[in-house]
Amino acid sequence: MKFSKMLVAGACGVAALVAYAGGTPDFVKFPAAYDATFTNYAKMNRAGSAAVAKMYANDVALASYAKGMPAAPGSKIVMEVYKPEKDAEGNPVVGSDGVNVPADLAAIAVMERRDAWPSDLAEADQVGGWAFAIFNPDGSPKTNDLTCVVCHTPYEKQDYLFSHQKLVDFASR
Repeated sequence: MKFSKMLVAGACGVAALVAYAGGTPDFVKFPAAYDATFTNYAKMNRAGSAAVAKMYANDVALASYAKGMPAAPGSKIVMEVYKPEKDAEGNPVVGSDGVNVPADLAAIAVMERRDAWPSDLAEADQVGGWAFAIFNPDGSPKTNDLTCVVCHTPYEKQDYLFSHQKLVDFASR
């Protein structure tokens, strides 16, 4: 099971180099001013990729995880995806924290959990109450052919989050 999760994460990370995960921006809206109203809980290298992710959670998600519960309806997670800074040889520059140094913002991914989604949101576009969308840095929907659900589904025991433990640890402080 662990190997299959690593395989899926690696495939999703490699796919992220070609196109960032898709989603449903008609349902999951871009959260304006998230960088001022959500809490930044982690910065990390994306699995199988040189890209850097800065992770944010809203107060609903933080309160849920602080209580040791899965994310409550109304929880939102935002991931800023950055291309890494490169050295003269074209290799990612690694910061003192061991994470690649972020350079250009490439995409902003959003996860939102609800009790129920409208009936016209396909079951294939949601998992565990979560639905997803990906946006350009200006907040406009990013177009591509991938679905976020495929990569998140194996993480059911982690509330469908790649960064679950980082968020739980942060919220528990």
